[in-house]
Amino acid sequence: MKRVLWAVALLALLGSAEAAEPKGKPVFIELPTDVLPKDLGANGFVVVGSFYSGGALHWMPTHNAVPIGGLAAVTVSRDGKSIAGNILESGHEVAAIWTGSGKQWKSIGSLVPNAAACDLYLSSVFDGNDDGKVLVGLGWNGCKVAHAFRWEESTGMVDLGAENPTSSRANAVSGDGRVVAGWVQHPTGFRQGAKWVDRKQEIFRGPSGMVGEAFAANRDGSLIVGAACDPYDTKVSSGWVWTEASGVTCYPVERPRRLQNLPYQTLMLATSEDGRVIGGSFSFGLDAESLIWFDGKPFFLQDYLRDNGLPDAFKGWVNTGFIQAISPDGRTIAGYGAGPTGFQGFMVLLPEMGAR
Repeated sequence: MKRVLWAVALLALLGSAEAAEPKGKPVFIELPTDVLPKDLGANGFVVVGSFYSGGALHWMPTHNAVPIGGLAAVTVSRDGKSIAGNILESGHEVAAIWTGSGKQWKSIGSLVPNAAACDLYLSSVFDGNDDGKVLVGLGWNGCKVAHAFRWEESTGMVDLGAENPTSSRANAVSGDGRVVAGWVQHPTGFRQGAKWVDRKQEIFRGPSGMVGEAFAANRDGSLIVGAACDPYDTKVSSGWVWTEASGVTCYPVERPRRLQNLPYQTLMLATSEDGRVIGGSFSFGLDAESLIWFDGKPFFLQDYLRDNGLPDAFKGWVNTGFIQAISPDGRTIAGYGAGPTGFQGFMVLLPEMGAR
């Protein structure tokens, strides 16, 4: 019955229209304990991620979480049919694509033929594009080489950091597969935000110089979000949004008094296609609270839900964790936090954004 109500609620919200910024009552859904969402497909009807206890999964409102083998499912295509993530092969973590059958996966290889692993790690997927045919992530060749990669069937795994002596990682790829975003290590060790367009690297620059790593991009890569907009500001942390028109804009978040005086980071981790809805976290490691921005204005997710008709949202949870995924239309979000009895996933169905 709960699954049927979930589907009905989603269809009702997708068909509604509000005249201003999100108004009306959102829908809050607690996923089972141990289920940690990482990405959304089919406009929120397909969730992929991992069990906290280990192993990849997919979940739909019509059935329980289904284990599909591997270590973790990281990304799902926009239509919900293609899933990629990481598996354990010959004792090493390797980037792979789920075959769609049982617990069978297909490895996509390594940075170079016969690459050497670094301890457990050989290659890891961090994101995929809209149709699931382009994957990006981190590849190793021994412990001295850790580089961003871009993979598609026709090229195999392409090393994006081959000419850069420092480490790099691809966290995100645009929906069309052309723009890759992530970080390149500064000589100080700081992970500075970067993007690659047709394999050409560009470092993001903010108001105070370098900014932190990029985490998500929209369909054509014209909008990218990340963390640590001003790494020199030790009092207020900021996420950032980059657009072709405006460059980098900082979005600071003040620490609420209810939280301990710790060096929290503001993480922008996911975005809708138009950037009007952005999700992330106010994080000190796993001591984290989910954040959501509407047209650049930040809200702690629990506060937003309780102020909009859901006083029991996250009741009994230790913290609300991280928003990990947002559907392209900005109507469905998914994430995980520390639930009453263990790490646990959640979803929120949002009213439609009104005209600006």
